Amino acid sequence: MIGIVLITHGHLGESLRDIVEHVVGPQHRMETIAVEREDEIATLRPALLDAVHRVDDGSGVLVLTDIFGSTPSNLALTVRRPGHVEIIAGVNMPMLVKLAKTRAAKDLAGCIELATEAGRKYIAAASELPESCLQGGKCCTAVLSSPTLSSLPHPVAAPAAIIPLRRAIS
Repeated sequence: MIGIVLITHGHLGESLRDIVEHVVGPQHRMETIAVEREDEIATLRPALLDAVHRVDDGSGVLVLTDIFGSTPSNLALTVRRPGHVEIIAGVNMPMLVKLAKTRAAKDLAGCIELATEAGRKYIAAASELPESCLQGGKCCTAVLSSPTLSSLPHPVAAPAAIIPLRRAIS
């Protein structure tokens, strides 16, 4: 099973874990690390390494962070081991639910693909959706499930795969 470590600002990771466990059920091999203002990087890195070790059964580990270019994200990058410990920034609930449902059956690369796809798929601006979706219609699921989102009145561009660091934190 792919292990997961959530390293986020404050207690965001703990809240996300609580919600995913409410939705999907208990999650084993999932740890959280809260990065607070007063924390020192020198003490956080050993804690992150310990968490990675605890969730790793040999299948690989995903370290999920909240904001690319932030302290949690930069810290996560220091423990990356290509092909074994990988990092995804921009954690959200659809991503975590997808991982909770698939990480026992998929390899690390498969989990990365499914998580990033789910994380992007459920981002939608109400002003870009058909009116029937705003009335609680079931078509919203179909619209969001469309790989091209072609049924939208105004096509929504897919998010850029790589966001320049300066833009990511401004």
